[in-house]
This record gives sequence, C-alpha cells and structure tokens, in this order.
Amino acid sequence: MTTTEAPPASPQRPYRPSAGKQLLAFLRNTWRGLTSMRTALVLLFLLALAALPGALLPQNRLNAAKVDDYISSHGWWGTLLDKLQFYDVYSSVWFSAIYLLLMISLVGCLTPRSWDYVRQMRAKPVLTPRNLARMPHHRIVRTARTPESIREDVRKQLSGWRKVERDEDEGGYSISAERGYLRETGNLLFHFGMLGLIIFFALGKLYSYEGQVIVQADGSQFCNSGIYNYDSFEAGLRIDGTDLDAFCVKVNDFTAHYTPAGEADYYHSNIQYQSGADLTTNTWRPFNLQPNDPLRTVGDRVYLLGNGYSPQFTVTFPNGESRTQNTQWKPTDTGTMLSQGATKFDQPGITDEIQRRTKQLAITGILAPTPFVHEGVLTSVAPELNKPMVAVDVLRGDLGLDAGRGQSVFDVDQDRVADGRLKRVARQNLAVGQSVTLDDGTKVRFDGVNNWVNLQISHDPTQVYVLGFAIVMFAGLGGSLLVKRRRVWVRVRPGDDGHARTVIEVAGLARTDQAGYGEEFQRISERLITGRKGS
Repeated sequence: MTTTEAPPASPQRPYRPSAGKQLLAFLRNTWRGLTSMRTALVLLFLLALAALPGALLPQNRLNAAKVDDYISSHGWWGTLLDKLQFYDVYSSVWFSAIYLLLMISLVGCLTPRSWDYVRQMRAKPVLTPRNLARMPHHRIVRTARTPESIREDVRKQLSGWRKVERDEDEGGYSISAERGYLRETGNLLFHFGMLGLIIFFALGKLYSYEGQVIVQADGSQFCNSGIYNYDSFEAGLRIDGTDLDAFCVKVNDFTAHYTPAGEADYYHSNIQYQSGADLTTNTWRPFNLQPNDPLRTVGDRVYLLGNGYSPQFTVTFPNGESRTQNTQWKPTDTGTMLSQGATKFDQPGITDEIQRRTKQLAITGILAPTPFVHEGVLTSVAPELNKPMVAVDVLRGDLGLDAGRGQSVFDVDQDRVADGRLKRVARQNLAVGQSVTLDDGTKVRFDGVNNWVNLQISHDPTQVYVLGFAIVMFAGLGGSLLVKRRRVWVRVRPGDDGHARTVIEVAGLARTDQAGYGEEFQRISERLITGRKGS
C-alpha cells in the first residue's frame, strides 16, 4: 500500500492590521485613557500645580512694571520665564491646554457614568443569594410568629429602602433591600459641580471686567462710562469697553482709625451712587463703603481697596495768576503712610509752545502725615494727619506732557532730569500754610492735605453660577463621603418537619469600605427579627 505525503504547509504570516485600523485603535485607546477618572484627577492636580506660578511670580495683568523689574533683576532666567509665559499664566497656551483637556476628560467620564447610574436606579435589587451564610454579616433564628406577620413587620422596618419581595419554594419568601444610592448621586453631583465650575469660570474670563481708579474724597465723582475713566482696566476677551454698566459714584469723605502700632483696624467712606432710572432723575443714594462690604449695583461691585493722601499746592505765577491742584501721592510706607509723588503745573498766559514747555513746574518730594525732622531730614512716625509737612523739590522745565507718551502721575521723567530739560530750582520743608519763592518770583504754597480712595469695580455675570456649582460640589462631596451603600436580605420559611417554628435568616453586605456596618447590621437585624422599632 502506497501513501502519498501531504505537501508542506505554507508558513502562516502574522496578522498585521491595516494602518487605518491601527489609527482607529490608537484613537480609541487615547480617548479611553483621557476620559478615565484617574486622568481627570491627574489633570486637576496639574491645573492646581500650573496655577502656582501665578501666585508666586508677578503677572503682567496685575503689575507690568513689577514684571519688568523681575526680568531685569533675574537675567536669563527671568527672560526664559517670560518666553514660557510664566508672567501670563492664566492666559498661557499650556495652562489653557490643561484647562481644556480637563473639561473634555470630565465630560467624557461623566457621560457613561450618568447612563450607568440611571440604569442602576431603574434596576431592582439583586436576587437573594441561595446561601446567605456566606455573607459577611449573617444571623438565623427561629420564632413562633407566622410568616405573614413577619412579612408585615419587615416591610415596616425597611421603610425607605429599595426592596423587592420574591416567593420561594415550600411556602417561604425572601426580601432583598438596598440603601445608599445617594452615595453615587453625591459622587456625580461633585463631578458635575466641578465641571460647571470650570465652564462658568472660563465664561467669566470672557465676559467679565475689572478696573481700578483713584478718586479724591472731597465730593469727586467717578462714572462707569468708559475705560478712559480708569487708572487701570482688565477686560475679558469679549469686552471692548464700549458697553459698560452705567452708574456713577460720588466720594464724599474718608475716615480711618489706626491702632497705637499704626495699623489700620477700621476705615470707611461715605459715598453716594446713582444707577438705572436715578441717572435720568439725578437721584443720589447714600452708601457706607467698607473693605468687606462692597456696593452692588447694576451687576457690578464697587470695592474699597485702599487710601492715601493728596497734598494741595497753590502756585502763584509772576503775572499774578494762581493755580491750585490736589494730586494723589503714593504711600511708600504703609505703617506711617509716608508718601511721595509729583504735582505738575502748566504756567498760564504763555502762547508760544516752545517757551511754555520750558516754564512747566513739578513739585516732587515726600509727605509726612505726622512729621519728625532730624537734621533737616523729614520722615513720618504715624499714619494719622497731625500737623503734616512736605519736603519738596521744585523742578522747572519740560515735563514731557506733550510728548505723546503716558507718564506716571506719581513721578516725573528722570531722563529729562538727567539731560537737563528739568532743573531743580528750589528745595524746602514746608508745613501747612508755608511757601517757597522761586528765582523768577513764582510762589509755591502748601495748603494742606486731603484724602483719596482707591476703588475697584468688578463685573462678573457668572459669579452666581460659580457659587451655585461650588455649593453643588461640596454637597455632592458630603454625600459621597457620608452616605453608606449597603444591602440586606431577609429569608423567611416555615420550619422543617421536626420544627414547628418559623425560620428567619438575615444577611448583610456593605457595598463600600465603610467601618461600623457590623454594628448597624446588628441593630437592623434585631429589629427585623423582633419586629420592634426601638430594639
């Protein structure tokens, strides 16, 4: 008998999916990883970590001058941080990327979890296991009570539980009950609250604005009619400053009370405001503005941030005309309110532009609210106004007011002092009422000191929603931490042939790692077995 050999099998090539399937698998795995709760928590941690430079480093939106000083004092390191957008943290590319990824991760994570939660809420409690003795918590007793009376008692004792009753063989029945669904509800509420908080916080950055302005506390007014009225203004991406909420504020006075150590423990400002229909009727409404009690009107908030002093000077020029100015000076020592600044004057009556720019005056120096003079050097020993004095340098020349560039209200252009376009023509310590006369007959008199206040106007249409979602977050967190998820099963069956008494079997299972369920199970099982509420 002859046999024929089978041809050798051709080697099987390893399966290699197509490029399209590989790309699809990569995108699917990436999406699954991005939308996992672990990734959401990592991104949340990264967002908190990315926000740290915004608190530790100066930011352009708050103080651009301080950023420039930081860069110049830290050399290449400061320049590198600038290129990496560490001085504009909250608008940087990397911070926005983490923010966006966190939003996508939360949405992708919560959507399937919400559907699962709905299915669980609609599902009935699980069937009673055949062998309850294998449960972590188990009790079995015999009683002379009838199965029907036990059924009614169990229903009453498990009031408020989700339960289902099932008849079993040989005239018995079982009841499965479950409680603690609010734990998952709280978990979802926490994450949805976080998502809402992130979304509305981002919307707030688009439609909010914030500005600061210094107003003299002598009845001067500020109207929210345009960004040109502000000293500094930070607008959201969708705000161009042409449609601000209309209102006006009149600052009548300012009162500060200091401790013996010179620290302010209380200050307030009596203001008046008008908004809405009051603008057409010119009706002013009073308000006591305090640091922790802002004025709220037409969706904006007006805060009292700080205060300072404004020395008043009267300059009498050689032609007999006089000019009086009350300009704010900046505190350099918050403990004593020692202040410095510059009050600038244009000499009237000069029509020639070149000559006019050579006759401008600037009164610069320091203001001491409570003065102390030692060897001609003036300083302040307390923040209260107590016979205030000023130490002034009077500069004359070209202040650069027509140069087309903005300059600080608190200082003069030091480059003009260095190149001689501004020259010092007098230096003097002056008490209230004293004056100094310049070489051309111009007289500069120190008239006294007034107060100014620093107001911050904030507009954020999403703040109520942010607060609401923050409350939802904490309520959900409390529910997820405090509520216990647990199950109880009760099986009742008639006694065996040799026993006339009814058998009650109770078992329990904690769905979460929760200490103390053993004691709770003992209380529940005791009530179920005895049928007494207080047992």
